[in-house]
Amino acid sequence: MTQQTFGPRRCRDTRKPPANQCPEVSFYRCETCGGLFPAISVSTPGETEILCCGSKAVHLIPESPDLVNDKIHLNYRITGGYNDNAVEVFWETLKPEYMPEWMYLKTFTGGYLKYLPETKRPPLVFSLADTDAFAYCDEDPCLECVFRCKRGFVIYSYSRETGLTAIPLDKMTAQWQSGANEKA
Repeated sequence: MTQQTFGPRRCRDTRKPPANQCPEVSFYRCETCGGLFPAISVSTPGETEILCCGSKAVHLIPESPDLVNDKIHLNYRITGGYNDNAVEVFWETLKPEYMPEWMYLKTFTGGYLKYLPETKRPPLVFSLADTDAFAYCDEDPCLECVFRCKRGFVIYSYSRETGLTAIPLDKMTAQWQSGANEKA
């Protein structure tokens, strides 16, 4: 019998955390210096005023990926099973200027922000730990089954040319059922 190994990033919780545990995040950008300001939404978006370089930062409103499909195709995959849980983000741009400048992964407990150098090639990997790494099974990659253990997570992608795009992690495919039947 193989002994099960518990990695340091593994979530040991017995049930999925609530998706509304972490407040929503809003993004503001200074048009002068390009500064980015992620803000936890404790008030109504639009009421928050962030000043930078002597003027008000612009509130970025997220768009659906469908609205920017003519410029950039965004996708994700959940990998790693129990011990090395991660979200990999893939993109394909139609022009170099559509390349994402930064991406943010909103999770159960907060979020992860990563800036992408112009030379970065997909995927961008967000490693998860503790409660954010909760998984119902040890499949690698994720089977995208009915449990959707990362439902509530959102990937935000930004470039000046495409704006802010929000991709919820809620994919579900029927293929996971056919794979289980083949193993039986």
